[in-house]
Amino acid sequence: MQKIKSLMTRQGLKSPPESLSDLGAIESLRVPGKEEFRELREQPSDPQAEQELINSIEQVYFSADSFDIVKYELEKLPPVLNLQELEEYRDKLKQQQAAVSKKVADLILEKQPAYVKELERVTSLQTGLQLAAVICTNGRRHLNTAKEGFTQASLGLLANQRKRQLLIGLLKSLRTIKTLQRTDVRLSEMLEEEDYPGAIQLCLECQKAASTFKHYSCISELNSKLQDTLEQIEEQLDVALSKICKNFDINHYTKVQQAYRLLGKTQTAMDQLHMHFTQAIHNTVFQVVLGYVELCAENTDTKFQKLQYKDLCTHVTPESYIPCLADLCKALWEVMLSYYRTMEWHEKHDSEDTASASEGSNMMGTEETNFDRGYVKKKLEHGLTRIWQDVQLKVKTYLLGTDLSIFKYDDFIFVLDIISRLMQVGEEFCGSKSEVLQESIRKQSVNYFKNYHRTRLDELRMFLENETWELCPVKSNFSILQLHEFKFMEQSRSPSVSPSKQPVSTSSKTVTLFEQYCSGGNPFEIQASHKDEETEDVLASNGYESDEQEKSAYQDYDSDSDVPEELKRDYVDEQTGDAPVKSVSRETLKSRKKSDYSLNKVNAPILTNTTLNVIRLVGKYMQMMNILKPIAFDVIHFMSQLFDYYLYAIYTFFGRNDSLESTGLGLSSSRLRTTLNRIQESLIDLEVSADPTATLTAVEERKEKVPSPHLSHLVVLTTGDTLYGLAERVVATESLVFLAEQFEFLQPHLDAVMPAVKKPFLQQFYSQTVSTASELRKPIYWIVAGKAIDYEQMLLLMANVKWDVKEIMSQHNIYVDAFLKEFEQFNRRLNEVSKRVRIPLPVSNILWEHCIRLANRTIVEGYANVKKCSNEGRALMQLDFQQFLMKLEKLTDIRPIPDKEFVETYIKAYYLTENDMERWIKEHREYSTRQLTNLVNVCLGSHINKKARQKLLAAIDDIDRPKR
Repeated sequence: MQKIKSLMTRQGLKSPPESLSDLGAIESLRVPGKEEFRELREQPSDPQAEQELINSIEQVYFSADSFDIVKYELEKLPPVLNLQELEEYRDKLKQQQAAVSKKVADLILEKQPAYVKELERVTSLQTGLQLAAVICTNGRRHLNTAKEGFTQASLGLLANQRKRQLLIGLLKSLRTIKTLQRTDVRLSEMLEEEDYPGAIQLCLECQKAASTFKHYSCISELNSKLQDTLEQIEEQLDVALSKICKNFDINHYTKVQQAYRLLGKTQTAMDQLHMHFTQAIHNTVFQVVLGYVELCAENTDTKFQKLQYKDLCTHVTPESYIPCLADLCKALWEVMLSYYRTMEWHEKHDSEDTASASEGSNMMGTEETNFDRGYVKKKLEHGLTRIWQDVQLKVKTYLLGTDLSIFKYDDFIFVLDIISRLMQVGEEFCGSKSEVLQESIRKQSVNYFKNYHRTRLDELRMFLENETWELCPVKSNFSILQLHEFKFMEQSRSPSVSPSKQPVSTSSKTVTLFEQYCSGGNPFEIQASHKDEETEDVLASNGYESDEQEKSAYQDYDSDSDVPEELKRDYVDEQTGDAPVKSVSRETLKSRKKSDYSLNKVNAPILTNTTLNVIRLVGKYMQMMNILKPIAFDVIHFMSQLFDYYLYAIYTFFGRNDSLESTGLGLSSSRLRTTLNRIQESLIDLEVSADPTATLTAVEERKEKVPSPHLSHLVVLTTGDTLYGLAERVVATESLVFLAEQFEFLQPHLDAVMPAVKKPFLQQFYSQTVSTASELRKPIYWIVAGKAIDYEQMLLLMANVKWDVKEIMSQHNIYVDAFLKEFEQFNRRLNEVSKRVRIPLPVSNILWEHCIRLANRTIVEGYANVKKCSNEGRALMQLDFQQFLMKLEKLTDIRPIPDKEFVETYIKAYYLTENDMERWIKEHREYSTRQLTNLVNVCLGSHINKKARQKLLAAIDDIDRPKR
């Protein structure tokens, strides 16, 4: 179809729709006549043939309008023309033209109704346009009539009114612009007054007003100026925020937060605040250390300001180290206190904002506020740990800048006290355990304390080797809590305050440092006057606290005068540990003074200068342990070594005797022997000179040990008149017992600070070492008891007695009187010694027990040496022993008499039958083989036969065989 239209165009024909666009061409459009249509119809109609003819038309005929058909056909002619071919070709073209014309005619006929209808519509449109032209003409005529009906004056009046309204609006705008121009002056005044919320509010209102008049050219410059002013306000606001870090002010911080809230930068403000706190910590510590370094610097040319903080700390002199550390902690405390108060402010205002938000109805604003509040809360909580870590690192760097081993003990303790308070501040600040500071100070403390402890052990050895074991006179009410070293225990020291400066708290409620010093003060203040409070009053002028007391101590208790109240009050049963008796009769005192040699002395503790020195060392060790709990185990271990060495020295000086164990009396318990062996292996250096071939490990182990001490040559233990140094032995042994009692008193405090994993060590120390101190009394006083009475002389006297008498004697033998005289002399010597040193009741009881036990065993040994004995002789033995007991009981209060049954059982064994004797031998292994053999051979030989005697001797041999 498109090809036919193109061909029609080339033939000068137009399609109906295209011809409608030109109304002028409608009249000249030629419609084929009826004849032409008839001719076209009469032609033979074969649609397929016609379509083939149309399709056979060359494509070029359907090209652009500029195509020249004639020229094209002429150019196609061959060089040699053939008429017949030309005619055939012409007929073909005519047929093609006829087919196209017929096709066109068919199309026109097909579109004829539409063509007619469109032509009618065009005609109707032309009529409407003519009517519109008439209406416009009438309208123009009426408008001219209306214009002529109004005057020029009326229109001018309306124009002037409109101009007036515009001018009034312009005046208002000019006045507003004038106000805006003067705003910068007021803003400057408000910034000087630190009214940041007001300044921001005013600036924001001005910006809003300026946006209304932005169409004025002068306003664009003003708007830019207001923006610069707002940025300047933000800068000053940031400076104001930084001031909070060192000196928190509620009013100031409230204004700053309100200002940031108006700016909508609450989160930004919190980020900036943490940055300022970090910067404040760095600047603060640097300025404090720099001030001390410049103050004490010998070379003023050095530019310390350019040094790094780590390098600057190495220039702090030892003299200024502690004051600088104190000021450093003071400054850091101020920063942390400001942060603490900042958090308090937010907690308080958050609760107020939450209450006010619950009453409001703006849900969108409430959600945004809650989001900001949550962000601020998380930021502040996270900042606690971050700030404390920064503080720890700065202090750690300062501590590592100087070797703390150069300081004296008191100065070192003061450093630890400051660090301990700082660690408590950190724990209260963010709940942190101060791992950075603990690890740093622990390493230095352990190294320092090892060297210090080694020096103290060497000093203790020197003191022990020069100790004459004279009594150190202290008051009867002496307590270790009176010593300066233990003041911290008496005052229940809080770690926040040094031992000598802790006030006694009257409130049971625990108050944190931040609550205590929130309104003012500083936990790191150094009180220079604290040494004035460190006075001690523990020493007595002599063994008595007053002359009257000394006089009353020697009163005759047989007189009618009242018993001194001092003695009544001090009278304590030291064996049982019972409380003082409120009323003690004169008869009781008379009866007890037989063996209680302490009644003529004030009941003051028995200790020496060395003991007092050890106690002071323990107090110092506990100070360090209390201040720095992470090294508690190391300190307690070193404390145990002090006690171990003191105990080992007492045993070495006064209790070592190889013949003790041969007695079979169990004087040294297995626990005591184990303890002494452990001390010797772990603490005592028994080698005289170092072995050059020893390994490095062996050398290091020897460094941890101390040479065994040697008793001073001034101490004489070989004189009988002094009971072989009994006074010195009593002072030494009882001072050890007193030291053990003090350790027992300190056990709850040590247990409280000892780490849980290390508590078994503490329990073992107390159960296996401290508790064995009193057990040293037996071996030490046994040596005195073994020499105080001449037991060999008694054996010689007993050997001269004739035991094969034929009649029962009524008079005891002279050896009994000799024995009793020895005991009376022993009693007098005890009284003489008690004038020098108070002999506690347990000591006198042990001495009497040892002497009586040795005497009874000497009697049994004497009976076992008998060659011949009759029944009457055995009765004489019984008489002698009963006489000995009767007289002995008048000299001592010990009941029952030790080993009384040991003698009586041996004597009564004479009367046993053969069968009973065999069973008796097996049951009583406390007797020696020689004693049993003598009993069988001599005493029983008269009433048993030889075979029975051999059987009993064989039983004795069986008992003795495992002992070999």
